[in-house]
Amino acid sequence: MLSPVTDPDGAPFWRYAARGELRVQECADCGELRFPPRPCCPHCQSFTSGWRLMSGQGRIWSYVVPHPPLLPAYAALAPYTVILVELADAPRVRIVGNLVDAPGGALGSVPADRVRIGARVRVVFDGAGLPQWVTA
Repeated sequence: MLSPVTDPDGAPFWRYAARGELRVQECADCGELRFPPRPCCPHCQSFTSGWRLMSGQGRIWSYVVPHPPLLPAYAALAPYTVILVELADAPRVRIVGNLVDAPGGALGSVPADRVRIGARVRVVFDGAGLPQWVTA
């Protein structure tokens, strides 16, 4: 698997994820949540921020099922489901991840014909701190 590319703005997201926490960047001035992380609030242009702990609950907003040809390292894993999750406690925030059948589940462990837009999901983390999603 490819490792996440971290920059100074996104590095805290990955540190929290490695601890099993889903946190979203929050403007320290106006309180707006934003994802992906970035240095400036798009609402009030503040450069101060913090990280709010999320419940980890959400719903499938969209999904895609990649099939080969893919990057060589992923071709043998296909097909698998990649979902876009709208967070329950931050409806304007959407996070991409894989849908798996259980914590630590393999890519492709949920057949594409079982995926439904609007289905409730919750976040789980693989051994490397990568957010994944299971049905709730």
